[in-house]
Amino acid sequence: MSPSSKEHSRGPKLTFVRRIAGTALLAGFPALIVALALLWTGHYSERAQWTISIAIVSFWIGTGLALRRRIEVPLQTLSNLLSALREGDYSFRARQSKGNDPLAEVMREANAIINLMREQRMDALEATALLRKVMEEIDVAIFAFDAGDRLRLVNPAGARLLAQPAERLLGATAREVNLGRYLEGEPRRVEQAPFPGLPDPAARWGVNRSSFRQGGLPLQLLVITDLRRALREEELQAWQRLVRVLGHEINNSLAPIKSMSASLETLLRRNPRPSDWEDDAARGLRVIGGRAEALGRFTGAYASLAKLPKPNPKPFEVSAWVRRIVALETRLTIQLLQGPEIVICADADQLEQLLINLIRNAVDASLETGGLVSIGWNKNGASLSVWVKDEGPGIANPANLFVPFFTTKPGGVGIGLVLSRQIAEAHGGALTLENRSGARGAQATLLLPLN
Repeated sequence: MSPSSKEHSRGPKLTFVRRIAGTALLAGFPALIVALALLWTGHYSERAQWTISIAIVSFWIGTGLALRRRIEVPLQTLSNLLSALREGDYSFRARQSKGNDPLAEVMREANAIINLMREQRMDALEATALLRKVMEEIDVAIFAFDAGDRLRLVNPAGARLLAQPAERLLGATAREVNLGRYLEGEPRRVEQAPFPGLPDPAARWGVNRSSFRQGGLPLQLLVITDLRRALREEELQAWQRLVRVLGHEINNSLAPIKSMSASLETLLRRNPRPSDWEDDAARGLRVIGGRAEALGRFTGAYASLAKLPKPNPKPFEVSAWVRRIVALETRLTIQLLQGPEIVICADADQLEQLLINLIRNAVDASLETGGLVSIGWNKNGASLSVWVKDEGPGIANPANLFVPFFTTKPGGVGIGLVLSRQIAEAHGGALTLENRSGARGAQATLLLPLN
């Protein structure tokens, strides 16, 4: 306890009020002395002198006490209001809040503060109740650890994951509940490990770790999400898309093969056969062979998409890479816009295939309209930006650009852009294709990290 607080605890209460009353009495004391002196030196009877003296002194003392009371009551009211606020009781209100004097303004402001704090408390209580309800109902394990890695908060999903009641878990260290390694390393990652509540070693978990403060103390929030359901849904959707695409392509190939086989069978059963039956048979066999070859290209394209090897990065010059690919295109002269001399470390073979696909698509589009194709590159922050522009008809359906096996080209298999984006992302980059702004045609942009 500080010296001032000790002095305050030993001294009389409301010292300020007594000081004000004493000052008022002291201010009237000279007038009292003068009045009494004039009274006792005048020609009055002794009884009158005593009566008037007692009346004057009583009025003087009564005025001081009344002044003390007028000051003491508002201060006691404010003291009671502040004490109620400190105790969390917001039902008290000051009654001396009417009028235009400073005291009424103080009381109105005190009532306004109480109303504001009451509303804030209600909002906080409602938000806390909502948060508690969400944590109880959400199917995500939530843990909070203090600076000593002791568990301070766990929701029902977290207790089920650890197969222990929350009362037993609270206060235990992260290592005691086998969560120590999740408080280290990358704050956002995917883990594959069993838990007591789900002892599946193949289960995959999304781990997210962040920091927050409660009561002025730092805490670590650990959120563990079961990814099995999301992965199963994504896997099911992927299989459904694959089955639809495969079924469509196979039916497109088998339908003419089946029809042509039936026609050839009918032709061979005719007796006598037409004079040109050999030409018809040869033409039918060519159709069957062509559709079988198209089906083979389709399955081969799918295999190349599904079995893309990991990049084998090596340093190479961007200028030489772009010039080499541009020289391979002979259908149209490509405008080359020279960029800065840059050396990157990447898989040159895979990036060559990517750039070949982009230039081939741009040339195919420009040949439809008689337009031009240009290519260039520059440094964009910590990335290399390579762009290919065409003056073709543009992109009619951007939503299907990167859908596997979707194509608008006769004889195309629809994996060029998908494979190109897969190569870009395998290098830590990105590939976009969009219509040009303010000009005809489309622009493909490849972003690759320089480091």
